[in-house]
Amino acid sequence: MNPAGHCVLITGGATGIGFALAKQFHASGNRVIVVGRSEQKLADAAAALPGISTCAADVSSGADREQLVARYPDVSILINNAGIQHIVPILESTPHDIAYELDVNFLAPVLLCHAFLPLLLQRDAAAIVNVSSALALAPKQTAAMCCASKAALHSLTKALRWQLEGTRVKVFEVLPPIVETAMTAGRGRAKISPDRLAAEFWRGFQHDRYEMRIGLVKVFALLHRLAPSIVERLVRAGN
Repeated sequence: MNPAGHCVLITGGATGIGFALAKQFHASGNRVIVVGRSEQKLADAAAALPGISTCAADVSSGADREQLVARYPDVSILINNAGIQHIVPILESTPHDIAYELDVNFLAPVLLCHAFLPLLLQRDAAAIVNVSSALALAPKQTAAMCCASKAALHSLTKALRWQLEGTRVKVFEVLPPIVETAMTAGRGRAKISPDRLAAEFWRGFQHDRYEMRIGLVKVFALLHRLAPSIVERLVRAGN
């Protein structure tokens, strides 16, 4: 995939993984649109990357998704990065919290793909990039909704890639390990930085590596294939 000359829209792009990806695309001469809920974080991102566009939107909102499509019809790369994780047992969650987590992590990417695809199919070259997780392969018991939604996104991405074979729209998936972000503060070990993830993504993106298992996820996936019960036992207790 040629990584330059695109209009790139990144959900959850003001911080963490999304911002690291924004930096990569911005540095290569793309027009970058960063989407997020916090006006302050968007302003900070715009100050750090002069020339990017920002848009305050909640991807779980149908009206906000329609606004994105209407405002940015020139998008040629859609990056579905926005995500949340609630460390709460189902019985201690509210129905609203459960629905919102599933909406942000899975339904929003599905509907954004559906909304942008007619535009993407008109481009000479286009891409969808879905950011899932190593937890799509094996869940942990404390984050059932996040793991389920990322597993669904993993399956959707593969099916969508097959559906779009023969078109100019390429479909990528990024499966990160645990990354040093605000969401993982105080949790996990052996975290990688968002910039390290983005650098590995960048190499894979340029070489059309459609499923990118980042860092230790390569080893994780291999072990899960060879000894799934052992890996699942280890991941299950993860924090």
